[in-house]
Amino acid sequence: MSTMLQWPASRPARPGDPLVDSFGRVHSDLRVSLTDRCSLRCTYCMPEQGNLWLERSTLLDAAEIEAIARVAALDGVDTFRLTGGEPLLRRDLAEIVRRLTALTVGGRPVEVSMTTNGIGLAGRIDELAAAGLSRVNISLDTVRADRFAELTKRDRLADVLDGIRAAAASGLRPLKLNTVAMRGVNDDELHDLVDLAVEHGAELRFIEQMPLDAGHTWDRSTMLTRDEILETLSARWRLTEVDGRGDSPAERFHLDGGPHTVGVIAAVTAPFCGACNRLRLTADGQVRNCLFARDELDLRRVLRSELSGTERDAALDSVLRASVLGKQAGHGIDDPEFLQPGRGMNAIGG
Repeated sequence: MSTMLQWPASRPARPGDPLVDSFGRVHSDLRVSLTDRCSLRCTYCMPEQGNLWLERSTLLDAAEIEAIARVAALDGVDTFRLTGGEPLLRRDLAEIVRRLTALTVGGRPVEVSMTTNGIGLAGRIDELAAAGLSRVNISLDTVRADRFAELTKRDRLADVLDGIRAAAASGLRPLKLNTVAMRGVNDDELHDLVDLAVEHGAELRFIEQMPLDAGHTWDRSTMLTRDEILETLSARWRLTEVDGRGDSPAERFHLDGGPHTVGVIAAVTAPFCGACNRLRLTADGQVRNCLFARDELDLRRVLRSELSGTERDAALDSVLRASVLGKQAGHGIDDPEFLQPGRGMNAIGG
């Protein structure tokens, strides 16, 4: 459940206090991008060629990620999601997972999950589970090999399906599959995608296409809306809303009374900013308070300064709080003056 909080005016927030923005939203979820590189070239995320990658020297290493996460955990962040780009491209991924899962909040271990395209997951899932990874979300926009190659510019559908099967066979739960729903692209596959998810004991989550592509070519008219998605699903299943959404970005629905469910993330037509509890850390150490933010604050500079120990932790805490306090009430996509973030989704982290 989302949490709202206001500090007494007599005492400013200090390290160890919850991360509360000016609207009373408490932040307990940090999305950690590990790289801007990816093994696919999904058309709504990045162009096939001409990408300018982050310099490797700017990427945070495992110890630096842990240092930020430790301060965030002290401030009540108990959920960490590893993203990219594609996090499986990090050779030290298992080490990062081990470092993060050693953290606790209120005496309880934090949750560490991962969003991935699934390529290579089959060969690493046992290692990641042993390191403490709790669950995975796997992105899949089509079950057709020809369409997959057209959408991603790579003929790798079989590898993604291998990853889904490996995740289904593991103990990592809940398993979720993420699909960006696009008009005239995959809107004829919604039923097939749900069937695939149900077959593997997963929940399919449909996502409205958002203005986060690196080429800034997003066109709202090609976005399949929440209502259109639900109308298509309702043609086959009876949908009943799952209670207790809390701060989750997804509305969830039982299929024909359950036990299987489907989710819809409608960030554009039904934004959930009022319950947002998320911050984002880019692979090069910038903290963002919103997926659509155009401003970032630099944590890498603090990490690589001459500060150490409690002084460094206090400085990291100060930057996190400054980011949280600068958070707007909403993402402003419908504002006539809305501008896409300078970074694409691959460089922000989902």
